[in-house]
Amino acid sequence: LVSVPACCSARYSLALLACLGFFLLYALRVNLSVALVDMVEPNTSLARNTTASVCPEHSSTLNLPRNTTGEKYPWDADTQGWILGSFFYGYIITQIPGGYLASKIGGKLLLGFGIFGTSVFTLLTPLAADLGVGYLIAVRALEGLGEGVTFPAMHSMWSAWAPPLERSKLLSISYAGAQLGTVVSLPLSGLICYYMNWVYVFYIFGALGVLWFFFWMWLVSDTPETHRSISRAEREYILSSLKDQLSTQKSVPWRPMLESIPLWAIVVAHFSYNWTFYTLLTLLPTYMKEILRFDAQENGFLSALPYFGCWLCIILSGHIADYLREQQSLPTVCVRKCFTLIGMIGPAVFLVAAGFIGCNYALAVAFVTISTTLGGFCTSGYSINHLDIAPSYAGILLGITNSFATIPGMVGPVIAKNLTHNNTVGEWQTVFYIAASINLFGAIFFALFASGEVQDWAVSGYHLHRN
Repeated sequence: LVSVPACCSARYSLALLACLGFFLLYALRVNLSVALVDMVEPNTSLARNTTASVCPEHSSTLNLPRNTTGEKYPWDADTQGWILGSFFYGYIITQIPGGYLASKIGGKLLLGFGIFGTSVFTLLTPLAADLGVGYLIAVRALEGLGEGVTFPAMHSMWSAWAPPLERSKLLSISYAGAQLGTVVSLPLSGLICYYMNWVYVFYIFGALGVLWFFFWMWLVSDTPETHRSISRAEREYILSSLKDQLSTQKSVPWRPMLESIPLWAIVVAHFSYNWTFYTLLTLLPTYMKEILRFDAQENGFLSALPYFGCWLCIILSGHIADYLREQQSLPTVCVRKCFTLIGMIGPAVFLVAAGFIGCNYALAVAFVTISTTLGGFCTSGYSINHLDIAPSYAGILLGITNSFATIPGMVGPVIAKNLTHNNTVGEWQTVFYIAASINLFGAIFFALFASGEVQDWAVSGYHLHRN
């Protein structure tokens, strides 16, 4: 089986366009947590800040005129929690249907319209905020519905496009866009709020999402067979590398799928990893502002640093994982387990450490950054293990594991907000402890029960042996 060079190939073009798509998805998802700081009347959260002055105020050298034309709303901490969490209520609903639909109508349309829909609702966000909290929550939940189908749709597309030994590389390129979206949109949203007005945060990213949609629909196809400009050599290479891995079975083997222990190993790992990820994603700006006392501008760049580390780590670990499997011929399951252990135990250790360094800003930022960076190893660990155990049903499997993994996004920030009513360092230590212990549990569970082989129920002949 002769490998086809990566440069200018259709599969790497797909990875790059997908990377851009996930970049925009995460930019659309995160921009609210930055803009929210500007959307709320300052006095609504002032009552809570009294005990936060453990660390000295951070004097910023930049004293530039700040734009204050944006509308302000009287939302208290609990309302803000609901606004930030509402996204996940929509997101969880479309995970499994997304995976199922992708296997029926193809991932291209689903992913395209998922991002298009999210962009349109983002454009409507300022209007919704004006109409009232209920409308804003509804729009965010609808954005979640649109984003819910995207990861299962992408996994489903990769099951037809990614040769087994290039899986870690191709998937890590496409999903790394998510981290990059966080990296760019956190500081950029901060700057837009500072110099323009928070409404532009939603207008700019929303418009970019709509633009991306047209390129995606024009350049991408669901399978190598239907691609307009793919070379014959590449098409042959992809199809022949996947020929024993895919099932032609039209019906989904739900029961053996749900009884599969390797699938549950991914569920537990995915849930645990996301607990830490979402807690940090939604609350890091708050932690930096309330405890470490950074202002919004420094805050945006420092909040983004961890995700930049994670992005680098995802890309590098994808290449290392495939190198170990191909050149050193390490068994797939061994690579997946090792990468998951590094990607979950590492962050747990540094997260707990971050709670214990008092007001040492440099160390706090360094520890949180190392913690999030090491998490990048998980992308080549449990995160693409769906494609190892059942390529034909990868979209559905991701829908299942991501449904469970969305729960932390709904409960994590709410629990953390409740635990940090007085914003003391001690309260935040508890938040970090909880996240770290959940991470440890997930890592151990995955190491015990994961598999790297295509499961019996996921291959064509499976039903014949049963009957």
